[in-house]
Amino acid sequence: MAFVVVEEGESLESALRRFKRRVQQEAIIKEIKKHSVYLKPGERRRLKEAQARKRMRRRMKRERDFEY
Repeated sequence: MAFVVVEEGESLESALRRFKRRVQQEAIIKEIKKHSVYLKPGERRRLKEAQARKRMRRRMKRERDFEY
C-alpha cells in the first residue's frame, strides 16, 4: 500500500505528486487493471507469448544498435 507523509510546510500538490509517483513505481494501477478482466487461460498464454516476442525483438534491436 502506497502512502506518503506530508512534511511540515509542504504543499498538498507536491505531496499528491509524490503519492502518484509512488503508486506508479509500485505498479498498483497495473495490478488492478490486470485483475479487473478475466482472461481465459489460452488468451493469457497468447498474451504472455506476444509480450515475450516483443521483449526479444527489443533486446535484439538494442544488441544490433550496440554493435555499430
